[in-house]
Amino acid sequence: MILYTNINNTCMEKVTALCYAELMESGITARKKGKDAFFSIHWSKLTNANRWAIASSVPAVGGVYEIYWMDDHQHLRLLTIGNARYGGLRSEIRRLTDPELVENPEVIQILQDKKIYFRYAVTNSVDDMADVVWFFRKTYFPENPGVAHSGRFARIYINEWAPDKVRWVD
Repeated sequence: MILYTNINNTCMEKVTALCYAELMESGITARKKGKDAFFSIHWSKLTNANRWAIASSVPAVGGVYEIYWMDDHQHLRLLTIGNARYGGLRSEIRRLTDPELVENPEVIQILQDKKIYFRYAVTNSVDDMADVVWFFRKTYFPENPGVAHSGRFARIYINEWAPDKVRWVD
């Protein structure tokens, strides 16, 4: 399996590097050509994770999510990436960001002490979710992605669009 990625941000000002986000809805689209897949991921805006923001802004549909925490040096750290099937983005993000609903003591401590952020991209295709999550986990954690891809493609290409730049450290 070969991995490719490209991140597109619309920057209007080269001198100041001021970037403007385009209005878009989050989502994942796929084009298939032979044994190759070309996924376009339109991420939602990075949002502070609290129960009210999640309840009012996250749709109750399937999709892919990323959850981050802010360290003491104001750097984002990836907490988890995953997918939620039909009707589950809202409840899954809520479950993973609420210290009362998490069982891992280390994660509970992070959720209680740090600012938590999330973003998501919706899709109804379980196979597309599997391929996209596998791609990111294989990129971020090459030694053990912990999930399987759908097995449909020999190569996966991904383009990402986001209204804000997300740079995280591991």
